[in-house]
Amino acid sequence: MKICFKITADLLAAIRADLVRPHAFAHERVGFIAAGLSTWGTGLLVLAREYRPVADDEYLKDPTVGAMMGPDAIRHALQWALQEGAAMFHVHSHAGSGIPRFSGIDLRESAKFVPDFFKVAPECAHGAVVLSDTAAHGLVWLSRSEAGVSMSSFVSVGVPLRKWSTA
Repeated sequence: MKICFKITADLLAAIRADLVRPHAFAHERVGFIAAGLSTWGTGLLVLAREYRPVADDEYLKDPTVGAMMGPDAIRHALQWALQEGAAMFHVHSHAGSGIPRFSGIDLRESAKFVPDFFKVAPECAHGAVVLSDTAAHGLVWLSRSEAGVSMSSFVSVGVPLRKWSTA
């Protein structure tokens, strides 16, 4: 199955700008993207709609990771998914250019909390996105019981239109 993530250039720029803000103790910022879903043929189209950063007081001090979300951050994202019936995508950034990859910690932690979104929005796919300065990579869980699968492509809609393959 091909999975394409589409986002407006303005929303992507706003997310990137937010994720580079300093935090009192976390080494990186994280947030959530709410998205709508559509199918085309045998593919899935993820349409990013809105971004919300994790609040400053929702980070936990954990020197073993760049940023650790506390239970309030997850609860707020779950509530958002429930109220909006939205597909939810955790997002953070790795500096540099080119297509980024998830770290082992990213993969482990995403596998712990992303499937929880199926409890509140079971009709949606959910996932995680990692951005670089020039591209992105993502994983999508199609059900609570399946492992995340890589997104096939990302499209930034704006001037200029940008598309990159992640598969």
